[in-house]
Amino acid sequence: MRIRTFIGLAAAVAAFTLPAAGPAGAAAGPVLTTGGAGGTPVATGAVLNASLAAGTAATFYSSSTGTSGVTCTSSQFSATVTGNPTAPGTATESLTAHTFGGCTSNVTGVLGVNGITLQNLPYTATVTSEGVVSVTPPSGSAVRTTVSLRTLLGNITCVYQGASLTGTASNTDNSIAFSNQPFSKVSGSSLCFANAHFTAKYAPVTTGGAAVYVN
Repeated sequence: MRIRTFIGLAAAVAAFTLPAAGPAGAAAGPVLTTGGAGGTPVATGAVLNASLAAGTAATFYSSSTGTSGVTCTSSQFSATVTGNPTAPGTATESLTAHTFGGCTSNVTGVLGVNGITLQNLPYTATVTSEGVVSVTPPSGSAVRTTVSLRTLLGNITCVYQGASLTGTASNTDNSIAFSNQPFSKVSGSSLCFANAHFTAKYAPVTTGGAAVYVN
């Protein structure tokens, strides 16, 4: 009787101390979460927002290694989540707004920047579990940016476009960064630089005030 009692007690202790096994093939969490990696799923229809990371600027330089062009001290984007599948996978978003402010230029003959406008919105954005961000325009169009400048000869408009943008998402600071993304001039005066290279870092990316993580 004592042996049976001991064996029963040992079995009961083991049942409470061993971790409970999850169901076979339990689904992983989604690509986008809040509260941390593997946290609360971001719902389809949620709006993601981000501004420039503190202490950084958005730049449109004439070359990938130069410092001549346009610099903006503020920039924001908004995107609506259209799909958030199980990780590993690719989340999809609709980029509905992307604005720039506080812009200046150091191009000879340019007195100031009236504004920068993105055209052909909304764009489609995708984020993979590996943190690769892609931004593409609607079919048959391009990622197009119009830059309005004040010059010695009056106001001029420079239009640049590219096929897409590629960036990187990081959970370290909940950021999305773009580096030297190329655009080509499609119209504008000789005061418009022939090419533009876009660089910017947005952090933190949030939804409803909560930071967004990529899984």
